[in-house]
Amino acid sequence: MHIGIDTDVCIGAGQCALVSPDVFTQDDDGFGTVRPGRESAHGPLIREAARACPVGAITVTDATPA
Repeated sequence: MHIGIDTDVCIGAGQCALVSPDVFTQDDDGFGTVRPGRESAHGPLIREAARACPVGAITVTDATPA
């Protein structure tokens, strides 16, 4: 699974960090970001965090086999 945040769309609502704090946090400017090393994390709360984003800035894609 790959996680991305469109920084041009994010408004810093923080819903991602509230739903899945192990994967998401907010940067110094208050915008959502994926915690270092967690870009390919797995877990049920990641998709829920993407759904909770009020502007749809988070994308979650299944990793394709190499």
